Amino acid sequence: MENNITIKQYEAEEEIPLELLLLADPSKESILSYLKEGVIFIARDKDIVTGIIVTIIRSDEAEIMNISVKKTYQNLGIGQKLLAEISHHLKNEGIRKLCVGTGNSSIVPFYLYQKAGFRLSHIEKDYFLKKYKKPIIENGIQCVDMIHMVKL
Repeated sequence: MENNITIKQYEAEEEIPLELLLLADPSKESILSYLKEGVIFIARDKDIVTGIIVTIIRSDEAEIMNISVKKTYQNLGIGQKLLAEISHHLKNEGIRKLCVGTGNSSIVPFYLYQKAGFRLSHIEKDYFLKKYKKPIIENGIQCVDMIHMVKL
């Protein structure tokens, strides 16, 4: 499957795979707010959308707001390809700093970001308790704190 994966920047006439974005962020309102200004890349296996990354550029740095890969396509390197593609795009735009935040319970994303060269920046205590009404449970752990990472 991995060899057929293509990654291209989102074009306005395409439909946004909201169900895929909801895998990484349970708040539809939050997703809709950052989609408006996001730089979006979509991974496909022929006609099947397999992954998506949304990044917002803020002056001289960018922040990954959402990255998600369809469950049946996980562990095939698609997340790494999306990160590499957005990093390349941002460097061409003159952006040298890429930030991301992930939950303390998000074990796989934390591993993915470290593997892609991100380093721990700081921890925002109780972020998910304040931002989301319902508890988020991942890997049997309640998501409470936001772990911020940066790649220069």
